[in-house]
This record gives sequence, C-alpha cells and structure tokens, in this order.
Amino acid sequence: MARGEWQPPSVLAAEQAERNQTLQTFAATWLASRTNAKGDQLSPRTLEEYRRLLRGPLATLTALPLASLTPAVVRRWRAEQMETGHKTQTSRAYGLLSSILATAVGDGILATSPCTIRGGQSTHTGRKVVPPTDAELETILESIAPRFRALVLVAAVGGLRYGEATALRARDVTVERDESGAVVAVRLDVSRGVVATAAGFVVRKPKSEAGIRRVAIFGDDAEVIAQHVRTLIGDALLFPSRDGVGFLAQSTFTRYWYPARMVAGRADMPFHALRHYAGTRYAQTGATVRETMARLGHASLGAALRYQHSGSRDDELAARMSRRNTSA
Repeated sequence: MARGEWQPPSVLAAEQAERNQTLQTFAATWLASRTNAKGDQLSPRTLEEYRRLLRGPLATLTALPLASLTPAVVRRWRAEQMETGHKTQTSRAYGLLSSILATAVGDGILATSPCTIRGGQSTHTGRKVVPPTDAELETILESIAPRFRALVLVAAVGGLRYGEATALRARDVTVERDESGAVVAVRLDVSRGVVATAAGFVVRKPKSEAGIRRVAIFGDDAEVIAQHVRTLIGDALLFPSRDGVGFLAQSTFTRYWYPARMVAGRADMPFHALRHYAGTRYAQTGATVRETMARLGHASLGAALRYQHSGSRDDELAARMSRRNTSA
C-alpha cells in the first residue's frame, strides 16, 4: 500500500479473468474493433483472411488462455508450422498473432508480448510470380473458352484485379468507334471490386482513391472486349456466373483457366500474373512509374515496382545502349 501497488481483490479478479480469456475470444473482439492505418474498418477480404488464419495455422493456439502464451509456446508453434512447408502462410499467421497480442499488451492484459522471434513474419518461400510471355498469353487466349477471353484481356492489358474485373457492369464500359463504325478503343471505369467471403460475395470500394480509375484499351484487344459487351446493357455483369446474374467465383473460372495455362506450358502461373504482365508491358512502352501506378491503381511506389519485371528485352536494350562502331 505504501508503494501504491495495492489493488482491491475485485480488480485483481477482473484482471485475472482478462488474462484467462482464450486467444479465440480476444481475437474476436480484436477483429470487431480493428482499424487500418487510416482509421477505417478492415475490408471484408482482410477480415476473411484473418479468420482463415485463425481457423487454420493458429487453431492450435486459439483455445489457450492469453496468460499461457509464452515465448516458448509461440516458438514451438511456429517451428511446427514451418515443418509443414507452408512458410509464407506461417509468416502471415505469426504477423497476425503478433498484432493481436500487441493489442493485449497495450490494453494492459499482458505485460509483454510472447512474439519475440526475429524475422518471424518475414519468412517466405521465395516463390515469385512470373508473368506470361507474349506467346504464352496468345496461347491462353486461343485455348480458353471464348466467353472468358475478354476477362483475360481485361487483366493482361487493362491490369485489373480479378475482383475488379468480375465487378464490371455494362455501364462501366464505353466503346469508341471511328466514322466507319470500327472499334477504336474501350474505356473501363473501375470503381469497385467484389470479394468472396464465407457469408457470400461482398462488393466494396477500392482500398484507396488510386483504385478508382479509367482504363483505356486499344487495337484488336479493344475489339474483343467490345464484341463481348455488345449485347449487354445497364447493370448486366460482364462476367457473370452460369446463371447470368451472380458474380463469377474464382473457383469456377479456374476450371477453364487451369487447362488453358497448361496448354501454354505455364502450370505454375496464377491468374494474378496477368496483372504483372500488364504492369511490365505498360512500363516497357515508356510509361513512367507514376503513370504505371495510375493505370494499375497503386497507391504506393513499392507496390507498383513489384508489378514491373525485367522481361526478355536484354538484347534489345543492350543494342540500344551500345556505342556506335567508328572503326569502319
């Protein structure tokens, strides 16, 4: 009492009860009140990913009281997860656990965080996304079901994310023609995306203002997209599910995507690699980084640079920089 550390038994009991609550209970409260760096509620996609990690790799810890989560327990859990070979997923799960328990420390429930592993959330498989070559993309376009060619082009040429592409409606597309009626360009108004969650599809706005943009596509690719939308009007989805009304689930689309990429010899390539292709090709045309960011809807320079690959133009670029032969 002289040191000012004495507390009534009722207060101590309440504090002990908080420490005895399970990680699952505290995580549920954490998810309900968590906000991003801008003070906004977490997006449906982020919430779904966090819940997946809690149900999956973190499931062995969620039943434990917060007070029992010691550094030794966390290290043992992480070692077991790393042995499964899912290094990237383990890294993400550790990062989520660290954020949740940091809040518990901030709330005075725990004295210190048990997440003390250096680099615990920085371990990845090192697997990189490799965009298709021009020839591989052409093979995919020829091999995939005709009704999905426009979807592939919207991603590979327009740079749209899958959720942005499948949220497009007829009113978001403007087709421009010349005096003869030939298609000159199509312009896509991107202002939302669709996310698949356990509760169903959720339509949301982009994470940042940069995601709201107008994307122009020219040439033969524009003609393909224009043909795809020629019978669609108003709120009709460009790429609906089989019933023509609901959103196209990525699991449904992959039934057509996987065989097409196999024909192209790229069984390793995710659909998202098409967005990398778009960023790389746009940069190779001479676009500045800021222009590429605007086209892909990136708010940060780091994100934009991840979508620019070196490609296969080394000989062409080296020839451009070579000094003229003056000996002749």
